[in-house]
Amino acid sequence: MYYLETLCCYLALTILAGSPDDAAGTLRVSEVNPRYFTNDSGKAVYLTGSHTWQNLQDGNSVRFDYREFLDFLQQHNHNFFRLWAWESTFWLLSDSSKVSLNPLPFMRTGPGEASDGKPKFDLTQFNQEYFTRLRRRVISARDRGFYVGVMLFQGFSIAVKAKNRTSTPWVGHPFHRDNNINGIHGDIDGDGEGYETHTLAIPEITRIQEAYVRKVIDTVNDLDNVIYEISNESQGGSTKWHYHIIEFIHDYEKTKPKQHPVWMSFQWDGVEGSGTNANLFSSPAEVISPGPGEGKEYTNDPPPADGSKVIISDTDHLWGIGGSDSWVWKSFLRGMHPIFMDSYKNSPHNQAPDLDPKWEPVRIAMGYTLTYANRMNLLVMTPQGDLASTGYCLANPGSEYLVYQPESNKPFSVNLEPAVYHYEWFDPQTGKMGEKGTVQVDNGEQSFTPPFENDAVLYLKMMEQEEDK
Repeated sequence: MYYLETLCCYLALTILAGSPDDAAGTLRVSEVNPRYFTNDSGKAVYLTGSHTWQNLQDGNSVRFDYREFLDFLQQHNHNFFRLWAWESTFWLLSDSSKVSLNPLPFMRTGPGEASDGKPKFDLTQFNQEYFTRLRRRVISARDRGFYVGVMLFQGFSIAVKAKNRTSTPWVGHPFHRDNNINGIHGDIDGDGEGYETHTLAIPEITRIQEAYVRKVIDTVNDLDNVIYEISNESQGGSTKWHYHIIEFIHDYEKTKPKQHPVWMSFQWDGVEGSGTNANLFSSPAEVISPGPGEGKEYTNDPPPADGSKVIISDTDHLWGIGGSDSWVWKSFLRGMHPIFMDSYKNSPHNQAPDLDPKWEPVRIAMGYTLTYANRMNLLVMTPQGDLASTGYCLANPGSEYLVYQPESNKPFSVNLEPAVYHYEWFDPQTGKMGEKGTVQVDNGEQSFTPPFENDAVLYLKMMEQEEDK
């Protein structure tokens, strides 16, 4: 009942705030404020939302209810998700149990049987079922107002990833010599894993991967709501391969009608070793998703985005399944785009037919931040924590401020330019608007006391602009 009431409050707030603009042209990094994307609307585009593992390929022959998933996202006011891609015939869970996966990008023609007893793959022929489904799902998302991160490769499909697992998905991979008719084998060092496939060590495999990437681009290039994500958590040694695929996408899309942002995510591996956030910031990608950082700063106290990259901060690379509603607000106020790895329902990590209520505050908080992002002139607002004693402030000084107080019912101060401001309080725990009014600021430093017994959000806007709006 609590979450139903909270969602109702959120829906009311969204209606008051106005709905987000429809996608208008492909996303591109804003020249005015490169922490955000923009499009033909000229406005900042803030991305946030839940994603889950099998929203493209079915697992264990159970067809994912994609329409219901889009309903779920819409009900929570999300506007973005990752469309997961898997390379192997199965996904190996942390307890070493297997989830079979279908469809895959390559045709299974034989002759001969692969390790799963089905026909071997022909790596020169693409499985059109996969690409037709990909296109339909991106279009369905577009028609419902969602941007999509189209994942291309999968680190959890090529190796065991963690020392406690007793098997490896590599044995089911199309690039394993037992599974294709083309004489391709991605384990040139003979260690029983396919790490080399996410490097540039085997030119024949790189060419096959390039052909696959071209096929994906040909499938969705005409759609505006696309970001290309290179891979989910490939090993640390995959950096040059990542950079190569990023540049390959850039070069190929120059020959196409539309150009889309390219995204590099944190490189993680519990056996071969992980990458670094420096690898991401040095990459030719427009968008990155960092790992926790040496001091776990991206989980505890996210550093302000400096505009060198658009930062999609993903709980998947910080906790796996984790995070909090406070983390969502902190990330938003620091100029990032928080997204959530959602166990959703009927999934390997939540086999129940219902959402795990533990994570509902995170889902709801993302919707709240999107509401404020759409209300504000986000294009000219930057993280300026020094203006608020809380350290969390998005501001266009003298015009508009959004402040987050993560501590319960604790007064704080905001350094404001002299003016009359309209203010309003928002309770992120209940979704209810609090006190509204005006405040005359003469000397810059202004104290505020939250009216809630928990964390709080304060929105300030210069009164003249509020009247002109």
